[in-house]
Amino acid sequence: MTAFNLLSEPIRKYIRDKKWESLRPIQEAAIQRIISTDNNYVLISRTASGKTEAAFLPILSKVNFKEQGVKVLYISPLIALINDQFVRIQDLCDYLDVPVTKWHGEAAKGAKDRLLKNPEGIVLITPESLEAMFVNKPYNVCHLFSALEYIVIDEIHSFLGSDRGIHLQSLLNRLQRVNNKKISIVALSATISDTNKYMELKEFLGDSEHTKIIRDTTPKPINAVFKYFEGGNSELPSELIEDLYEQTKNSKTLIFPNFRGRVEEVAVKLKRQSDRKNGHKNYFSHHSSVDKEVREDIEKFAKDQENKHKNFCISCTSTLELGIDIGNVDEVVQIDSTNSIASLIQRVGRSGRREDKASNLFLYATDEWNLLQSLGCWHLYKDQYIEPVRIDKKPYDILVHQILSIVKGTSGIILDKLLEEIRLNTAFVYIEPEEAEEIINHLLQIDFLEKLDYEFIIGIEGEKIVNNKDFYSVFKTETFFKVSSNGNKIGELPLSFQLKKDENIFLAAKIWKILHVDFKAKKVEVVRAMDGKKPLFFGSGGDTAHKIREKMLEILVTKNKIEALSENGENVINNLRNDFSVFNIKDIVNERPLLISNDNLTFYSFADSKINRTIKFLLETEGIDCQYFEWNSSFHLKIDKNIFKSKLKEICEKKNVNFALMLMLDKSPGALDFSKWGGFLPIKYQIELLKNNYLDFKSCNDYLKKINFVENL
Repeated sequence: MTAFNLLSEPIRKYIRDKKWESLRPIQEAAIQRIISTDNNYVLISRTASGKTEAAFLPILSKVNFKEQGVKVLYISPLIALINDQFVRIQDLCDYLDVPVTKWHGEAAKGAKDRLLKNPEGIVLITPESLEAMFVNKPYNVCHLFSALEYIVIDEIHSFLGSDRGIHLQSLLNRLQRVNNKKISIVALSATISDTNKYMELKEFLGDSEHTKIIRDTTPKPINAVFKYFEGGNSELPSELIEDLYEQTKNSKTLIFPNFRGRVEEVAVKLKRQSDRKNGHKNYFSHHSSVDKEVREDIEKFAKDQENKHKNFCISCTSTLELGIDIGNVDEVVQIDSTNSIASLIQRVGRSGRREDKASNLFLYATDEWNLLQSLGCWHLYKDQYIEPVRIDKKPYDILVHQILSIVKGTSGIILDKLLEEIRLNTAFVYIEPEEAEEIINHLLQIDFLEKLDYEFIIGIEGEKIVNNKDFYSVFKTETFFKVSSNGNKIGELPLSFQLKKDENIFLAAKIWKILHVDFKAKKVEVVRAMDGKKPLFFGSGGDTAHKIREKMLEILVTKNKIEALSENGENVINNLRNDFSVFNIKDIVNERPLLISNDNLTFYSFADSKINRTIKFLLETEGIDCQYFEWNSSFHLKIDKNIFKSKLKEICEKKNVNFALMLMLDKSPGALDFSKWGGFLPIKYQIELLKNNYLDFKSCNDYLKKINFVENL
């Protein structure tokens, strides 16, 4: 029987009414398997390949929605994605008369109240809103979700390998514990590595044996052009802006700079260029600091069929990297390199979404190493390589959060029951009961928990944390100041030492002058800037994977001609190759350049960010001062080469670094900034967090043991 014939008649009618000529490959495969089994499935297919329908067509055909209770829970990383998918799923569900309800902080209260009176249909939610329900109204979790049959997780790659992913994994376990029968999970992704046969992903869903992967490897043609413009200061070169304008003026374009300040600079300068040349007016900026209504208006404009013949340019951060539908995009521009191949894949996939057209990518680099990293990411992308996901086996910090959540939700729980909840949760399966009990006792000592007779309840200090809406998320959020002008909301800016009166800022594709900053109310009053003063930039980078750095070294030493690279970009890469031609490197896996100049050494590790941070830490524990530069993965030292080599070999054998890490925590309180909840752990577990999340001793030791130094000729 064909996949189409397996679907229920209302769903078949939906397909006929939509005039689909055929089902997509991922849909054909998913329908036959989801309908015939109760396994968990992960659907992996490129962007805009119909993954959402691949999940919902068979689920809607299979599930009996006439039974009491919510039957399907859709979990998304973004509220904006929920709002976008709501329309799509509701359109499909109209054929079955199945209600669809959004449940998040911005959703209508009336719809939530109706659902509570009569739990049914499909609910769309974020992990944070689900957490809020567990904490504040746990009876609603049972009332709504005890009859769940399916959970659909969208963009699952955005959760994997992060604190938010561990949080979601814990919530999935807790949902299963309140359910009457086994819940089946269908997860969707465009970018997941197949390293170790997806074992990390299968473990994440909690049932490796009954989790199956369905992957559509149909390639999508991509037209790529790489350009280089030397950037000498904090602003983009004017030649780059001029070239970018000419390249995008007659198309629908998404531009991805790497941080918010750059997003705003691009939008402002392209709009100025367009005004001077009588071009179109549709230049926008889209990121988390832009007011929500403004972002939604931009998305609506881009998607609106009435505007389908209008060109536009949206400069954006990762807010438009995930699957929000903004209609047809002709071109994607990346300004300087992404830190991951997965991110590049997501961004490239935003163009050519309609009619299976080729994706068009333009990459602009502003320094030689950024260009090299961009090429490294691109070559790995063409090789179909994606960074493997690394799951934290002992997420002590997220355990702190979930202990508080469980205690608050139960309004009192005995120790044995609390330990059982932790033991049965696959997110914490590698944490020993003795470790969990030690963390619980520490939470007692710092008044996050209190013992009343035989039960644990939330303590005085814990109440301050748990009763704050910021508790529902496990990731750190920046402190934002609301920005307005004459009572009109413009957006938000993160707290920064630069946020002060008379400074100019980029926001919402315009330049503003700060009139007043109210630090108590967290408000900024601005007017349009007219003085020509350079605006401020706000932003940060990210970690780079080992395979990317290795590919960068390969490009330098192989001398192969690089396709799709502009002439000036080719000159830059050739200059870099000439610089590294003094090293006779034959083995890019095991050999690394060591530049010797008098008493100065430059060691190019071409290793990932965590290994490099670990090397720097270990060198400093030996009293060796070094300057480390993340952008080109280099260490600069004033030391004899033989001493340096021997010290590196010694430190890779070093077993006990706990005392040095304790000193690091003492001298640098911000060392745990990567973890929202790590600071509430006993010191020994804070050290373990540093070892496992910020640093990487095992990978570093493996790396140092195998590398051989190649000195300059």
